[in-house]
Parts: sequence; structure tokens; C-alpha cells
Amino acid sequence: MLKFTLRRLAYVPVSLLFVSAVLFTVLRLTGNPIDTYLDINRTDEQVAALTKRLHLDQSLPVQFLIYLKDVLSGDFGQSLQFGEPAIHVVLERAGASIQLVTAALLIAAIIGILAGMACAVFKDKLPDFLISTLAVAAQSMPSFWLGILLIQFFAVQLRWLPTSGRGGWENLVLPAFTLAAYLLPNIILITRTSMLETLREQFVVTAIAKGLSGRQVLFRHALPNALNPIISFIGLQIGRLMGGAIITETIFAWPGIGRLMIGSIFQRDVPVVIAGVLIVSVVIVVANLAVDILLSINDPRIRLD
Repeated sequence: MLKFTLRRLAYVPVSLLFVSAVLFTVLRLTGNPIDTYLDINRTDEQVAALTKRLHLDQSLPVQFLIYLKDVLSGDFGQSLQFGEPAIHVVLERAGASIQLVTAALLIAAIIGILAGMACAVFKDKLPDFLISTLAVAAQSMPSFWLGILLIQFFAVQLRWLPTSGRGGWENLVLPAFTLAAYLLPNIILITRTSMLETLREQFVVTAIAKGLSGRQVLFRHALPNALNPIISFIGLQIGRLMGGAIITETIFAWPGIGRLMIGSIFQRDVPVVIAGVLIVSVVIVVANLAVDILLSINDPRIRLD
């Protein structure tokens, strides 16, 4: 297990280096950074000072090495909007985004796995038909439209939950369910397929023949062996979930990284955008590492690959 974990950890700096290189390249291809930081009323002295400060008078390889050194030290520059280090601005919002994504993952995983198991148990019966139909229909529903519907019904009409902002658990309910709906239909359908395949396996037939109850067969034998495709799918979707959080945070005025980055792009606050992209990349890489470890715990054969 330790060897497997160390081998996976070795991929983390490589992934982050690749992301940093792509981000540096995109920033240079989008134009002269001077045009981003200074307006048309700039003076020659301002241009010269900023050129030296951003190391634009150096060659591209030297600029990239300086950029990597700043990234490793957490120095992304000063935020143009907030007048403080960009990394501090992003980290203040990171907790809200992680809270939202974690809640959405838990909701999608719990409901999706249970609903998928119900579909497999009642294959070709009414529960299977209803749940599968709802899952397929939900795949075509845009998250921004669902969020607006939830606000209209639960917040405006029923007045059960707040419309926006971050506070207690009641503020988390609507954005978490909106974001969870992004993954829920796929988890239901993948769980259904995986459970149906597992229930046909010989060890399940043997467990039933030994007289084990249906609950024991499902949760002790079938489910652990059906989890791998579900865990793998969730791991692949974490990046998309972080991207989907941008829309959800904007709809519900949730003070997370996604909403911050949208505002920073419009305000041309490049240091905050760079810090936000790299922090999100770190979260995605670490989350995928956790998924790999979880897969190896659930199925020890993976460690032998």
C-alpha cells in the first residue's frame, strides 16, 4: 500500500508542473501583460517599471523559471481589486468552494448509489422504470435552470430556505443539490449497470445459496465489488464539478473561488486568476490521488498493476 501511494504521489508534481507550464504559455499567447495591467494613459516610466517588475525584459525560459519560483513560494503578486496578495484572496474563498463541492459529492454519491441499487434490484419493474426515466431526463437539465427553479420554489414561494449567500446549513442546501444534480443521473445509471453485472457473478449466487439475507448479499458482497466503476467515474468528474461550481456559485452568490475568478476575469485581475487556477488544480490533483488510494483499498488487485 505504501509503495502504491508513493508511486501515485510522484505524479502530483508532474501534473502541477504541466498545469503551470500551460498557464504560463496561455498568459503569454493572450498578448502583452503590460496591456492588461496599464490603461491607455500609461507613461513610458510606468511601462519601464512594470516591464522590469514582471521580468518581461528577460528571455522566455528565464521568465518561466522566475514564474515557477514565484509559484512554489506562493507569490502570485498583488490583487488589483483587493490590494493584497492574490494567494490570500483565493485561500479565503477556497473553504467555501471545497464545502460546496464536498456536500454535492456526498449528496450525489449517496442518493445515486442507493437509487442505482434500487434499479438493479427491481430490474424491469416500476421503480427501475421511474428512476431510470428521471435520471435520463435530468441529464438534459442545465444546472443554471435547475438552480433558478429551486430558488423560485423553495426560497420565494415556500420561504423554507434562503435565496443566496453563505451562512448556516440552510444556505448550503440549494446550491449543493443544484451542483449534485450535475453528477447524480450518471451515478444512478452507472451503479445500475455495475450492480446488474455483479449480481450475475458466481460468488453472489453462492452467497444466496448459503442462505444470506438480501441485505447482506447486496451490501456485503455485491456493492463493494460494484463500486470501482462508480469511484472511477467520480474521480474523473471532480474537475467538471469544480467547473460546474462556477455557475452554481454565481447563481446563489456563494462566495467561492469560482465566483471570485469570474469577477477577476472581468476586472482583469490576472494575479487572482493565476492563483485561482493553480489552487483549483491542486484540489483536483489531490482529489484524484485520494480516489486512486480509495480504489486500491476497495480492490487490492489495483496495487499490483
